[in-house]
Amino acid sequence: MRIAYLHGGSIPSFFANGVHVMRMCDAFTAAGHDVTLYTAPGTDAYADLDPYEYYGVRHRFALRFLPYTENTPTGYWKRAEQVRELLIRDTVPDLVYGRDPYSLARAADLAPFVYEVHQVRKDVAPPWTEHELFARPLLARVVAITHALARDLQDIHHGLGPLPVLVAPDCADPPDPGTAVSAPDLPGRPDAPRIGYVGHLYNGRGIDLILDLAGRLPGFDFHLVGGTAEDRARWEDPCPHPNVYFHGHLPPAALPGYFPLFDVVLAPYQRKVYTWGGIEETGRWASPMKLFEYMAHGRAIIASDLPVLHEVLQDRVNCLLRPPDQPQAWAEAVAELVADLVLRRKLGDEARRQFSQLYTWRRRADTVLAGLDLPHAPGTGGTL
Repeated sequence: MRIAYLHGGSIPSFFANGVHVMRMCDAFTAAGHDVTLYTAPGTDAYADLDPYEYYGVRHRFALRFLPYTENTPTGYWKRAEQVRELLIRDTVPDLVYGRDPYSLARAADLAPFVYEVHQVRKDVAPPWTEHELFARPLLARVVAITHALARDLQDIHHGLGPLPVLVAPDCADPPDPGTAVSAPDLPGRPDAPRIGYVGHLYNGRGIDLILDLAGRLPGFDFHLVGGTAEDRARWEDPCPHPNVYFHGHLPPAALPGYFPLFDVVLAPYQRKVYTWGGIEETGRWASPMKLFEYMAHGRAIIASDLPVLHEVLQDRVNCLLRPPDQPQAWAEAVAELVADLVLRRKLGDEARRQFSQLYTWRRRADTVLAGLDLPHAPGTGGTL
């Protein structure tokens, strides 16, 4: 099947949405589909990078780059028109898939489409754009990353009746034994337990909690992998603890070398989790990709005890859960896991088992397309 994936962000970039989009296109391609990704080009330091190498994807699906002329709703709609024109020129696909409401709205009459949603969007202009998108006759499916988000979408758009929502959490790729990834030479004490965090350093990600833990547990080394130069400086410059190491943003392709080096990994999300620039708060619906990467590598996880994370995590089964506002409870959990190798392995092994069965990108690609009836799609025979 020919799939056009419409992405409103840039490729490559430091944003997590780029990782998600590239992984999904890679998985669709692995499933045998002919995929073209329509995206904005990388800017600044990312402009000259090879997107396939930067993200470490296994397949070289087609890329079509359409830049924004201006960072305003008017600019978004102008680019959406260009996406529509290019879709027609490239030959209309069997299925349009994407997270970009502007481009999807402009292409909604060309072919059946799937709209993937990661939050309740309050930034789309005009504000009724999504509601009209959900009402389009060629809407084949809405993909939500959590049940919490699916419920909120249904409540907000209740006037449309039941939406065709499918819940598909974020995922990860299993470690590839055939791909050589260099193990980094981590700084710190060779005999100190290594506590890891991989992800952005935005507000609500629990970075202040990690620094608190470093002060409570001076015998352990804490490694934070990720974050823009600006965000890194905001946390690193005033940090008083010599056992904390900031590694900054790395290409997604380099991250598999880090996970096996950590004895314990942290997912200290707060009750309010913000995206880049503090623009939007998404904690109610979060499905963090890094959580699934931890699971893929069989790491012992300590995560925040938040309702939305209960959709994936279970205390003392595949992780330890602790309240995000109780640092002493976190310190005790870290100390317990470091001292108990059997428990570390038990939690890590179960996390990896659940990941392998439920949370790979390849499985997700099959799930989000399964059972779609595409009577208008040329060359598909009507159904998948």
